[in-house]
Amino acid sequence: MIRKVILLIVLCASTMTMQAQKFALVDMEYILKNIPAYERANEQLNQVSKKWQAEVEAVQIEAQTLYKNYQNEVVFLSQEQKKTRQDAIVKKEQEAAELKKKYFGPQGELFKKRTALMTPIQEEIYTAVRDIADMRGYQLVLDRASDSGIIFGSPKVDISNEVLSKLGYAN
Repeated sequence: MIRKVILLIVLCASTMTMQAQKFALVDMEYILKNIPAYERANEQLNQVSKKWQAEVEAVQIEAQTLYKNYQNEVVFLSQEQKKTRQDAIVKKEQEAAELKKKYFGPQGELFKKRTALMTPIQEEIYTAVRDIADMRGYQLVLDRASDSGIIFGSPKVDISNEVLSKLGYAN
């Protein structure tokens, strides 16, 4: 009998504390496509990336030219001249590799520029999502664009347009 009463009390207490968790979905790709600052930042990154890639390729072409010239003239060169030319080729190849790392490496200039341009936009979106979640009582907001685990999401729980409106972008 006492067990049944304790079980009944535990069930009542757990039922009272259980609440339906509310969640929402956002589509970050959709949101970002509708923010002009993001498109401008992307275009700026593409332009600077192309410029830096051209610089790297120019140095690589110089190294290739040095190598081709060396191949054509190797039979006419003394050992000392061969060594000098080989060193120049290696130096030019290293210069190209260092330039590529400087611009495109994990902590390179492109990474820094992307971070500088995109972080403010991402923080603004995050703040809008957090404000909407707090206002509506959502415990969880998932990004349907980046999570391939979502097979179906009802449009009723998608707050992407609301996020855009909160950011001041009409859709």
